[in-house]
Amino acid sequence: MTQFITDLTTFLANHSDINEFFRASMEQALNELLQAELTSVLGYEPYDVSGYNSGNSRNGSYTRKFETKYGTLNLIIPRDRNGEFVPKTIPSYSRRDDELEKMIIKLYQTGVTTREIANLIEQMFGHHYSPATVSNITQLTQENVTAFHE
Repeated sequence: MTQFITDLTTFLANHSDINEFFRASMEQALNELLQAELTSVLGYEPYDVSGYNSGNSRNGSYTRKFETKYGTLNLIIPRDRNGEFVPKTIPSYSRRDDELEKMIIKLYQTGVTTREIANLIEQMFGHHYSPATVSNITQLTQENVTAFHE
């Protein structure tokens, strides 16, 4: 933790963007967590002799971009030879955290139109959502929205 605090104070002393610091720190932490998760599944550390001829081993990795409120993370997802490793840290096939969807639902609940929500998201985050996409996201919670308005 002291390295984190040292890096944070250095970053703040240079008057840099704090969101970039958190994005880089989160990216590094998630990549390390994914490697540790694969180690846990396989039962041995990388390059450990006990892994030789064990029936399953590391098999490279692939990259995935993951959007968060701090920016886009470039994650390195490890693979195993048998294809049994499914990361629990990052949901499969997901490309962003659900903070944006939660915000869309809250805006919709307060009565903001889907077109206005799409324009707000594009101005704030740079993501282009069509009004139809906003509508699809809010349809998942239509019963709660109706109950809220009543």
